[in-house]
Amino acid sequence: MDKLLPQEIVEQVRQVFGQLQHPVAALLFASQQNCDYCAETQQLLSEVAELSPLIEMSVHDIEAEADLAAHYNVTGKAPAIILAAKDGGQITDLGIRFLGLPSGHEFGTLVQDILMISGRDSGLTAATREYLKSLEKPLHLQVFVTPT
Repeated sequence: MDKLLPQEIVEQVRQVFGQLQHPVAALLFASQQNCDYCAETQQLLSEVAELSPLIEMSVHDIEAEADLAAHYNVTGKAPAIILAAKDGGQITDLGIRFLGLPSGHEFGTLVQDILMISGRDSGLTAATREYLKSLEKPLHLQVFVTPT
């Protein structure tokens, strides 16, 4: 199968990934049944993971590993990518999800999220962090993108 990432992009991402500091887990939940873009998403994530030894990719079947999928709240949503911090054998879920194939502008977001997770810093200002501490209830934030 042909590579999805052009060599020019591979070199740019490899250079960015030179800044990675700590391991990042990339968990892909795919399905063998009626899954548009599961194969492409797995290939893309594999190509990205090959660019740094600090990115650890794993592939999970959303039906066969239903308990794990439920743990990450991705039941019925494939393909789904979970990006998480990894320290030793411990995976810390930060709530970052990509549903579907992260192509186009979403690919840049995938790369930046990996960089952010590896640095173990959200980049939020001190004022924003203080404001977030004042929240009394959990906040569920979703960002939806569509091709234009």
